[in-house]
This record gives sequence, C-alpha cells and structure tokens, in this order.
Amino acid sequence: MENVLRPLIVIGGSVLLTLVIGWATDRLLRKADERHRETPLWGLLRRGRIPYQLVLCAAMLRGSFDQARLLERHRAGIGQTLTLVLIGAAAWLVIRIAAAIVETSYTRYARVHRDPARVRRVRTQVTLIMRVVAAVVGVVAVAAMLLTFPAMRAAGASLLASAGILGIVAGVAAQSTLSNMFAGLQIAFGDMVRIGDTVVVDGEWGTVEEITLTFLTVRTWDERRITMPVSYFTSKPFENWSRGTPQMTGIVFWHVDHTAPVELMRERLRDILRECPAWDGRDYGLAVTDTTPNTMQVRALVTAKDADDIWTVRVTVREQMIRWLTDHHPYALPRVNTADAVVLQRGGSSSNGAAPRRAHETPRTGRG
Repeated sequence: MENVLRPLIVIGGSVLLTLVIGWATDRLLRKADERHRETPLWGLLRRGRIPYQLVLCAAMLRGSFDQARLLERHRAGIGQTLTLVLIGAAAWLVIRIAAAIVETSYTRYARVHRDPARVRRVRTQVTLIMRVVAAVVGVVAVAAMLLTFPAMRAAGASLLASAGILGIVAGVAAQSTLSNMFAGLQIAFGDMVRIGDTVVVDGEWGTVEEITLTFLTVRTWDERRITMPVSYFTSKPFENWSRGTPQMTGIVFWHVDHTAPVELMRERLRDILRECPAWDGRDYGLAVTDTTPNTMQVRALVTAKDADDIWTVRVTVREQMIRWLTDHHPYALPRVNTADAVVLQRGGSSSNGAAPRRAHETPRTGRG
C-alpha cells in the first residue's frame, strides 16, 4: 500500500500545490492590475503564468522524486529530464518577465512623449533589445542544459582549448550574419531608420514594419512585404521621409497649352487646397517651369503634415485642376496640330501668284 500511496502523494501533491500557488499568484496579479490601471506591468506579468507553473512543478518534482521511489531503474534519466525542463521553463519565465518590464517602460515613455519620431526610435530600440535578451537567455539556457550531462563537463577543457580556432572558423563562415547583426544594432542605436518610418528603397515606397538583428521588412503601399538585410541600410543610400520632422512638400506637374490662364490656375489651386483637409496650410505655389514647342509645364507646390497626407493632397490637386480646365478652359489643354503645313516660296509667295503648295504634295516636273 505504501508503494502506491507514496508516489501518489509526492506527484499529486506537487501538481496540486503548483496549481494552488499558480492560481493564487494569478489572482494577486489580477487584483494588482485592476488597482493600478496606469501601468500595464501586472497584466503583462500574467502572460508568464504558464512558465511560472512549469518552474514550480518541475522544481517540486525534482526535489521530491527521490522520495516517491518510483521507477528506480530510470531515476537518473527522469531526474535529468526534470532538470532540463526546469532550466527551459526558467529561461522562458525570465524572457516573459523581461518583456513585461521593457514593454511597460516603453508604454510609459510613449504616454509622456508626444513626438512620434522619438517614440518610434525607442520602439525600435526596445524591440531589438528584447531580441538580444531572448537570444542571450536562450544561449545560456542551452549551455546550462548541456553542462548537466557528465560527458559535456568532461569535454569542457578541450572545448575551451579549441575555442579560439572554432571562433575564427565561425567568424569567417558567418561573416555575413555577423555583419547584419552589428548593422541591426547600429540601426537601433544610431537612429538611422525606425519602425513606422516611411522610406523609399530601390524605388519602392513603403513603411518599415519590422526590424530584427538580421533583416528589415518594408510594407509597400500595395501591401507587399520587401525583406532586406539590415546591412543594406548601413552601406547604401536610401530615402527616409520620416527623418526629422514628418512634414513634407509635394509637387504636381501639368502640361498645358501656351494659352492656359496661369493666374486663374493659381487662384483655383488656392481654392482646391482650402477645401482639402489633408493640406496643412503651410505653403503653396504655382509657376511655369518649362516650355516646349507645343506645351508649357506648370508646377504646383503643396505641403502636408506627413507622407500619407502629401499623397492625398497631390492626387486631389491633380484631379480637380484637370477637371476644372476641362469644364471651364478646354482650350488650355494640350493640343496636337493636325493641319497641313504650308510651304512658302522664297519671298513669301510665288511669282505668278499661284497658290502655295502643301507640304505633302510632291512638286511636278515636265517639259515646256
């Protein structure tokens, strides 16, 4: 009877005690979250209740398994497994706690500072810091797991002796990966590009959606994702429309006839912008910037508070100006002259008073 009750008491007691402690801790965190609405820390800590319970259960079972006297032939293997589970769960719990603390700090910073550029910079740094913390904790956890095996401890001296050679080989083999990792850290703390920035890369306009230690994802306006190594942004030029202030100046071009009413177009531009909510009211202008034998080029300058609004202003001005010219000044639209060209003789007219020939006519020749 003792052989049956002892394992049930040890294992069942460990599991039951784990559930009770986990429930009580979750209850306390929930009450703290309801009491302190100004900080999301307590609610974020509740995300770690699963690894927390795993740590408790593995620790209790590891400490009391010898007392259960169950599967004594496999005692070493079971103990080793419980140790590995304990180390893995502890690493998982540390990552969850670190994530809760970092995310809480970021939330408080975002509430205090209203500058979108600074908030995006801190968000980028926080994201990369969390990835580095997760990588470091994962490496330490794997190393701790390996060191629990006696064979790995015995081989530790030889591994340390060959660490220099292995490091050189790994550095050469992973040169591209290491360069991307250092480039990711440089981007995070050098404030070159941030999550949420509007960039133009290889002619593609989009928004930075994700930054990791090795790659960066840009979401284009048509919802495509462009994934690029972060080393690209430290070695090649690119446009960052969100760098500094997000305010932008846009340009709209028209090709119109030489008889187009430029002054009336300037007044119409002012009226269009006054009715456009995306225009920030800072500045506008319209001027003739170039001419050709058939048309003249008219350029409008408009302003907006960010890249999205400048796009809206440009397409609105372009569309409504063309519509206005079509309805009220159709003569100002570009025209192609399809009339026959007239070729005059020397002196401006023929000597016998004959009508001038058309350009497509072929001159006739003959006797007499």
